[in-house]
Amino acid sequence: MAKAKRVKQLNITMPNKAGLLSEISSAIAGAKVDISAICAYEMDRKAYFMAVTESNAKTKKALAPLKAVIEEEDVVMVELPNKVGSLQQVAKKIADAGIDIIYIYATAGTGKLSYCVFKSVDDKKAIRVLNK
Repeated sequence: MAKAKRVKQLNITMPNKAGLLSEISSAIAGAKVDISAICAYEMDRKAYFMAVTESNAKTKKALAPLKAVIEEEDVVMVELPNKVGSLQQVAKKIADAGIDIIYIYATAGTGKLSYCVFKSVDDKKAIRVLNK
C-alpha cells in the first residue's frame, strides 16, 4: 500500500519564455540533482514550477543565475504501487477522513512505483491516515 511522508517542495516562479523548462532542467541536471516530481504551468506570462528534488540546497544554488524566485513549502509525497486503482485508494482514504486536497500532481511510468505529491488542508492528518 501507499507510503506517505512530508517533504519540502520548491515553488519556482519566473517570467515565462520559450525554452524555460529546458533552462531549468539543464541547470538542475548540471548540479547533478535528481528531480523526483515536477509540475509546471503558465499563467499571466509567468511560469510556475513545483518540484521535489533530492537536494533543495543544490537546486536553489543551480537556479540562482536564472534569478528565479524560489520558496519552499511542506507537501505530502506518497509512494504507491504503479497499478490500476492505487490513486483511487489514496484519494478515498483522504476523502473518508474529511481532508480537502488543495492540489495534486503525480509521476507514473512503467516501473513498479509511482509518486503523487499533494498539499491539503491538514497534511499531518493525511500522512497519518495514509500510513495506517
